[in-house]
Amino acid sequence: MDPALLTDSSFWEDREPFSFGKFPGQLPAEPLLQGSVLFETSGSSGKPKWVVISKSALLASAAAVNEHLEISSSSCWGLALPLHHVGGFGIAARAFAADCRLEIFPRRWDTLAFTIWLEKCGVTHTSLVPAQIYDLVRQQLRAPSCLRVIIVGGGRLDAATGLDARALGWPVLASYGMTEAASQIATQGLCFLKKNYQPSPIPLLRHWQARVTTKGLLEISGPALFSGYIMLEDSVSFFTPRTSAWYLTSDRVSLEDRLLSPLGRSDTLVKVLGELIDPDEIERELNTLANGRLAIGSYAVLAVPDARAGHLLVPVFERRVAPVTAAAVLADYARQATGLRRLQKCFWIDVIPKSPLGKILTTELLTRYKNPEGSDS
Repeated sequence: MDPALLTDSSFWEDREPFSFGKFPGQLPAEPLLQGSVLFETSGSSGKPKWVVISKSALLASAAAVNEHLEISSSSCWGLALPLHHVGGFGIAARAFAADCRLEIFPRRWDTLAFTIWLEKCGVTHTSLVPAQIYDLVRQQLRAPSCLRVIIVGGGRLDAATGLDARALGWPVLASYGMTEAASQIATQGLCFLKKNYQPSPIPLLRHWQARVTTKGLLEISGPALFSGYIMLEDSVSFFTPRTSAWYLTSDRVSLEDRLLSPLGRSDTLVKVLGELIDPDEIERELNTLANGRLAIGSYAVLAVPDARAGHLLVPVFERRVAPVTAAAVLADYARQATGLRRLQKCFWIDVIPKSPLGKILTTELLTRYKNPEGSDS
């Protein structure tokens, strides 16, 4: 689909359900699908499902983000993310809602070409994932003066990389969101650009109400919530509507005075000899110890099921990582790790499987670990 079509009112007025690519089968006969966009994702089972979001919800999210970042008709949103993900789609929706220009990066990710494109097109606002910010910093590219904001989504940008990006003029701001929320739930505002970069806290956007359960999980309510899910089983699709005004996420957060700090997903917690351990937290510790020596997405901590311990924690590195670097970071970690958080012998792989937005596909990585063709430990 041409992203420019999303800045035409005819798209937003069309009541036919829209899905990127051809939906595999017949859509359910469900009134809530009218005037909606379908985003494909994967559940915990790995089976495909589609998140159904009304166009009114997408525009509610777009309006809130535009207001938060002081977008005007003279602004220019730049799209360098996949359109079939809500993060990329949301950029086009914001350009439509603000009646401002939308520019589309015309090629595969390339740091120098991206920097030149920003300046040539006069892009003022864009959104990138942490791996893209890391690439810009690693290449020591300076931001063009036209750029006012980069929303960093799709994962956590660590403080060290964020500070290095700011030193090169890249105006990075942390955000937190999910597909079910039509993109962003919390985003740092322009005032955060006057402070040293930190990945949290992140202020809630005005259109969300939020609360934390006794188990520390985030619940949200607001006009940008999804309508439900379409599941596909044995070539038969069925729609499961959202039945509550509140949506219970799987994310652990702290929340104080509408300032949110993500703490990780509850479904990533695993038991090691009876104690809950978060592999994602260990990944963040490795990132801090590496101090920029490890590229984002070049390593992971994999929880491998084990009959005795429950799980074993295995560090995984792509072959592009220098073995001496991996060994040094793991040695630093071993000196501070408690017994249950100790890591096993590292596993090497050509490329860690990731989504188009750079998120590690843990289920696929575990499969490759168990069937290590082309890999060695």
